[in-house]
Amino acid sequence: MLKDITLGQFFPGKSLLHRLDPRTKILCTILLGVIVFLAKSMLAYGVLLLLTGILMALSRIPLRTLLKSVKPLIIVILLTSLLNMFFTSGENVVVDVRFGFVHIVIRAEGVVSALKMALRIILLVLDTSVVLTYTTSPITLTDGLERLLRPLKKVGFPVHELSMIMSIALRFIPTLIQETD
Repeated sequence: MLKDITLGQFFPGKSLLHRLDPRTKILCTILLGVIVFLAKSMLAYGVLLLLTGILMALSRIPLRTLLKSVKPLIIVILLTSLLNMFFTSGENVVVDVRFGFVHIVIRAEGVVSALKMALRIILLVLDTSVVLTYTTSPITLTDGLERLLRPLKKVGFPVHELSMIMSIALRFIPTLIQETD
């Protein structure tokens, strides 16, 4: 089961996203993450889904491989969705059931909140995978991060060490998955 997890792996290719500068990819990933968190309406989520679909097509990475990046987070997505569904207040009651002393109330606002939260997590994982980790080798990603953060070196920020830590972490994800399996 764990051998199907593709989190943090690099898939060589010659697509437009593979050829982009790693600094551009890092900044685009950050921007996409901010946009996903700022999205409020279903129209915004629709536009984000369309953009993610375009990025997936541009990366030329098989859909099955991309969906494997979401697989390890299914439990997190389900738990987050359930918590949003049960604990979001609102006026439009969809389900109102009593089992002894347990009273379950699900509101339409909670269902919408749960869907948005699940979609938000999926979009974040897919966008990060497509734009950054699947299309950029760990070495290139490390070099890009180091060049991007280079101005902070003047104020004593350990840019090289941070980049090296990230590189080591990315390299050990497949090893950790293999050991866990």
